[in-house]
Amino acid sequence: MSTPLLTARVHRSGMVLSAAVTLLAAAAWAAHHAVQAANYGNTTGSRLAVVWGVTFLLLLAQTLMYHAERTHRPTTRARRQLDALHVAVLVPVYNEDPGYLRLGLESLLAQTRRPTSVHVVDDGSTNGDYANLRAWFTWAAAEAGITATWQRTSNGGKRHAQAAAVRVSPDADVYVTVDSDSCLAPNAIEEILLPFARPKVQSVAGIVLATNHRTNLLTRVTDLWFTTGQLTDRSALSAMGAVLVNSGPLAAYRGAVVRDNLDSYLNETFMGRPVMFSDDSLLTLYALLRGRTVQQPSAVVFTALPEKASHFGRMYMRWMRGSTIRSLWRLRYLPITGWAYWAHLIRWFTVALSTTVLGWLLIVEPLKYGNRPPVSFLLVPVLIGWAQALRYLGVIRSDERIRHRALTWLLMPSAVLASWTVLRAMRWYGMATCARTGWGTRQNGAEVALATPTSPELPEADEDTVQLPLVKLLDPDTEATLELALPAR
Repeated sequence: MSTPLLTARVHRSGMVLSAAVTLLAAAAWAAHHAVQAANYGNTTGSRLAVVWGVTFLLLLAQTLMYHAERTHRPTTRARRQLDALHVAVLVPVYNEDPGYLRLGLESLLAQTRRPTSVHVVDDGSTNGDYANLRAWFTWAAAEAGITATWQRTSNGGKRHAQAAAVRVSPDADVYVTVDSDSCLAPNAIEEILLPFARPKVQSVAGIVLATNHRTNLLTRVTDLWFTTGQLTDRSALSAMGAVLVNSGPLAAYRGAVVRDNLDSYLNETFMGRPVMFSDDSLLTLYALLRGRTVQQPSAVVFTALPEKASHFGRMYMRWMRGSTIRSLWRLRYLPITGWAYWAHLIRWFTVALSTTVLGWLLIVEPLKYGNRPPVSFLLVPVLIGWAQALRYLGVIRSDERIRHRALTWLLMPSAVLASWTVLRAMRWYGMATCARTGWGTRQNGAEVALATPTSPELPEADEDTVQLPLVKLLDPDTEATLELALPAR
């Protein structure tokens, strides 16, 4: 009997594009109405009209671009060439929850296109040595015909753990990087390899969804915000072959991109301090300097999101500090003739423009001119958020019905409010403190644990009698059990 697996796919629809354009038009009308209704005067009103006009032109261009992204489908001959590639999966581990780690390892063994090798590196975890899990995985990988290694090294950071895995797989044609809590959809590796049929493609990003998205309000809104960002901003960049940042839970790189830059990857410094984070964006930068970087919407991975505000805050601050450092490197190294360079500048232009407008409307106008912004201005960011988050509704998950995703979509005003206030302040604070280059999370053990218990560890028994353990997830809608396991021999 076949075992059901946790899966998802991104559905493309002309209705989504039409609805997004309609909501953007409504937001433009709301902005125009607010400018006309406010007592800003002819000069200020005209300037604001120009600002909003530029904003909506950029949003419209981005909307058309992310709908232009296509899933790569190579020819039969190209597929055979891809099947012959040596694909090595790099799995750095540090203080990970054993349940999530097992879930991820089992998903690697259950791939429709199994990797050639999987290399786990325990980066000096302080909450255990995963001995039982290591014994099970070594056996299960051998049963699946996959070369597997499991090293334990002294703590040196994620990059050094990945480098240790690279050194034991020097002949790999493609390196697939995952996180220790990554649970891949059954066809994720097969799909993420397809864009490499084009010689110019140097790296491929997967789509990251949350495993624990229904835990609480924070995980719901974070999943909505994170998924929407991938399917709008990153999809638009992918259409131009200029993805700026791949996600850690699932990305793939040509072997030479990683090996040729390994020394600089391990020894990056900023203001005299070693950089411990922003590893995915640096690998993506190396790939950009050699060719195209794209996203494959059909390559899906599930990961654990922070379930507490303090954990999310540390993670986001690390992202913002890393983003600041990486922005400086892009300005320095990306060719000015490439689309990625200008896409990067446009992104920072929109951040600066929106921050300036927000400060003007909420501070300058009320204090200096006595003009309060009209309530109708509140509709503008909400409508824009809902327009972009329509892409979230296009994600079809095996463990969730569309009505529940629609309820999450309605929470977009919460994400917009957080983005315009708390996250914006954290962004600028992260820029100001970017010299703090430490990792900042999981120093005292795993911060997120798998809610449902895993099966017992591999028992000490004869190989012929050992049964492969399962990891089970409960579907909250149907109460059916989703099991991840290696197919029976």
